Amino acid sequence: MKIELSSDDRATLLSWVRKGTTEHRKAQRASIVLSLGDGHSIVATASSLGIHRETVSEWRDRYLSEGLAGLEHDKPRPGRPKTITAEKVKSVLTFTRMTTPEDATQWSVRTMAEVAGVSPASVQRIWAANGLKPHLSRTFKLSTDPQFEEKLVDVVGLYMDPPEKALVLCVDEKSQIQALDRTQPGLPMKKGRCGTMTHDYKRHGTTTLFAALDVLSGKVIGSCKKRHRHEEFLAFLKEIDRKTPRELELHLVIDNYATHKHKNVKDWLEEHKRFHLHFVPTSCSWLNLVERFFAQITNKAIRRGTFDSVAELVETIENYLKCNNAQPKPFRWTASAESIIEKVNRCREIYETLH
Repeated sequence: MKIELSSDDRATLLSWVRKGTTEHRKAQRASIVLSLGDGHSIVATASSLGIHRETVSEWRDRYLSEGLAGLEHDKPRPGRPKTITAEKVKSVLTFTRMTTPEDATQWSVRTMAEVAGVSPASVQRIWAANGLKPHLSRTFKLSTDPQFEEKLVDVVGLYMDPPEKALVLCVDEKSQIQALDRTQPGLPMKKGRCGTMTHDYKRHGTTTLFAALDVLSGKVIGSCKKRHRHEEFLAFLKEIDRKTPRELELHLVIDNYATHKHKNVKDWLEEHKRFHLHFVPTSCSWLNLVERFFAQITNKAIRRGTFDSVAELVETIENYLKCNNAQPKPFRWTASAESIIEKVNRCREIYETLH
């Protein structure tokens, strides 16, 4: 059954999702209804939110029968009544989010239980119900680029609506890839034990991988070089020029590394008019899809590898490139520029509120 959202209900649900103090399960219910209201199926909604399809169906039915009021409370459950008041739950959540212990950087179940005057099990239940995991943290960086939105719209536009008779290439270098050799042979996995390797290693040198990811096909033009100065970058541009059809324009998504803006590079680009550089905003390397390829080759071929020389490391990288290009799988960009800008602005608002 399709959900038809009124403008008032949509505005209220969006406020629940965006407000940082909204209870996790309440915000999740709002996200479910918003997703269904946007025309997404139950399966797609469950997949995007990481929940079970039955949960999506339940809250769809609650909204259709009771409206917004149906999303704000749980149905009574059998068993012993709750012994922890709503005020106590709110104080645990506030302490968890807004304070830290005197002797630590984050709360543990036991330290919070001691301060709040409840059992550790109760703290666990409160945290789980509200999606809080104080032991985990993630890094982030808000771009301070004054042209952030302009550059973002430009690059995302290339991904989602590429120009005709042109190639969109995501270009970057993965520098200082180490050829590491373990001091002792590793042990193979067996039942009940994963494969092992020694924690110490010998360094045999480094290489730098220059890569250009074809957004449409997923193929990669790659080259390993000893250094990553503007000379090497310029040589890689010439390689791209040789390995791509001459009749196509080339739009390169690239970061703000100084070598990419060197005078010699600019002079060469002036003579090769089919090259068009699109710089991502400062501190937004995540916007360059080739970074996903770098993460993939690191996880699959480099991180757990053992190399007794740089030559062996380069051979491994070149073999991975060959296999990738034999069966390429492009990385699909799905987020619109508007949705990204909205999330960044929301993050800025939270940051300004806390500071």
